[in-house]
Amino acid sequence: MICDFVAQFARLIASHPEDIRVDVKEGDEVTEIVLFANQADIGKLIGKEGKMIGAIKTVISGCKAKDGVSYRINVEAV
Repeated sequence: MICDFVAQFARLIASHPEDIRVDVKEGDEVTEIVLFANQADIGKLIGKEGKMIGAIKTVISGCKAKDGVSYRINVEAV
């Protein structure tokens, strides 16, 4: 559910939505969400001073309160 949200949100922002891919690495304490995007879209996804990715993290932290699972999100170039 959270991965689908992150992928759809990134596709709305990106200039190359076909390059967006999300991988999930579940660990013992933290679930890591890796968002792969075109090099040209990395800046758009992070935003000025990290505000865009910060907004995504805020929404995900609300899911943490419900599920009890901690999430970490990383943005990487394809």
